[in-house]
Amino acid sequence: MTEADTRSRRRFLKAASILSGGVPMLASLNAGAQQAGEAPVMAYVGTFSSPLQDVLPTQVDLPPGNGRGIHLFRLDRSTGELQEAGLVEMGTSPSCLVFNADGTRLYSANETDRVGEKAHGTVSAFAVDPATGLLTLLNTVSSGGEGPTYVSVHPAGRHLLVANYFGGSVAVLPILPDGRLGEASDVKVDEGEIGPTKATNAPPGSFAFSGHDRTHAHLIESDPSGRFVLHVDLGLDKIFVWKFDAEAGRLSPNDPPSVSLPPGDGPRHFDFHPNGRWLYSIQEEGSTVVHFDYDGERGRLTERKTLSTLPPGYAGSNFCSGIHVSPDGRYLYVGNRLHDSVGIFAIGGEGDLTYVGEEWTRGNYPRSFNFDPSGRFLYVCNQRADHVTAFRIDPGSGRLEFTGHYAPVGNPSIIVFRELKPAP
Repeated sequence: MTEADTRSRRRFLKAASILSGGVPMLASLNAGAQQAGEAPVMAYVGTFSSPLQDVLPTQVDLPPGNGRGIHLFRLDRSTGELQEAGLVEMGTSPSCLVFNADGTRLYSANETDRVGEKAHGTVSAFAVDPATGLLTLLNTVSSGGEGPTYVSVHPAGRHLLVANYFGGSVAVLPILPDGRLGEASDVKVDEGEIGPTKATNAPPGSFAFSGHDRTHAHLIESDPSGRFVLHVDLGLDKIFVWKFDAEAGRLSPNDPPSVSLPPGDGPRHFDFHPNGRWLYSIQEEGSTVVHFDYDGERGRLTERKTLSTLPPGYAGSNFCSGIHVSPDGRYLYVGNRLHDSVGIFAIGGEGDLTYVGEEWTRGNYPRSFNFDPSGRFLYVCNQRADHVTAFRIDPGSGRLEFTGHYAPVGNPSIIVFRELKPAP
């Protein structure tokens, strides 16, 4: 067992009781869900659970670590309310979570972990009980760099992809047959010229500055085919495209190896349309969304159009956060921090975007958001407000209606969902 494994197992001794009193409550939930013809759903919220300043003292504007690890909730599928159901205590800031395809394994990026005395990120693997949603730690391994901020599972299910924000690197981790993680089969360190501290497309009067001090890998995901892997580097203002060797778990540069965004705009996240032909990239400091055509045969991006994520006339600072296409492919949603809104765009027949409006998140600094399995609700992680808010989605317009439900969580970073097996 590695030092990281030993340390992490000590941190997870409380995992066996993560749902205090949860089994009877889950049984009741199962019965209600069966009557409604839908499976019960659990929500998992990853948090900043230790101060990033302790690990990265030179960085500014970092969350204080109000979370306690991975917080579990039961979802009321009729009202959208989240009911507290348990906790996996982790002092390592599991700020990004992802399930494998069948929901039997959950992986967490532990952003503030250390290896020995050195700040060095780790990734943990958990088994998921299909009936209760309980998590059991399988193992923890190095993420291949500092500050892992994003993890995704390759479509073939045999590799986990990791973006190390503070390390400026991306890594490929083998997923073993039992769901545990192996040591990295490949690590790539970003290199290039750092962009300016003033974004090309920033709103008038903006002082938004976050990642143009060095390289910062922020997101990594495969394309729908699994043949290519894309990742963004905010500091370099680039989206990198890699050919992926699924047997060896290795990355090699595509031709061309990257596409550039306007200097200083800072690409943060992207999302593919369900048809696989369009990609939308959000820029953290420029407060823009860029629509690309995607050639899946060659792994090439062609820029189509750039739009602001903010309402007309906005002036001042804003930091964009998340971006998601709705499951039906009709709408695009973007997160605005400081403006504290979710921007809404309609997607046209050629992938073109039309601004619909925005909805206040009822909190502060929306770091991310996600849809529930039904696609009827959208949940926002308001990082500085220490809560998650629930919104009902109007299927006709894409607009959001606040449900009135808040779920208290310290420094929430991400929310993911898992449908459980109905009770027999």
